[in-house]
Amino acid sequence: MQKLLYEPTWDRALSDKDRTLINRVFLETKASTNNKIEFSRIREAFNHKGELLVMVLIHNSTNAEFVFKEVMLQYVENGEVIAANVFTLPYLKTEPGTSMPWTFIFPVESIINKPTLDNSQLEFVNLVSE
Repeated sequence: MQKLLYEPTWDRALSDKDRTLINRVFLETKASTNNKIEFSRIREAFNHKGELLVMVLIHNSTNAEFVFKEVMLQYVENGEVIAANVFTLPYLKTEPGTSMPWTFIFPVESIINKPTLDNSQLEFVNLVSE
């Protein structure tokens, strides 16, 4: 059974509206039990710099902690890659059997095609177990 956890700074800063949205997505999506790291879409937006912000729930259904170290992710809409970037986030640790919200920021230069912010998903490009 997955548990919903928040990174401590998120937990302190999260608005009631966002917390309600995250809780709803958590309850509506079931992380698989197939020993994977998966994402459930929450929402997308652009910031003032034109960067693409992709908020997801990270589901860790593995038996090990997962750290985002040189992990290539791509943002895909309707099967088309819109943006791709390598993420190294040593402070983002997802414990086994947990789901955690996070916003991945794709810099302007990582955006390949114009996003519509619709029918999207976040995917691993290549995930190699260590």
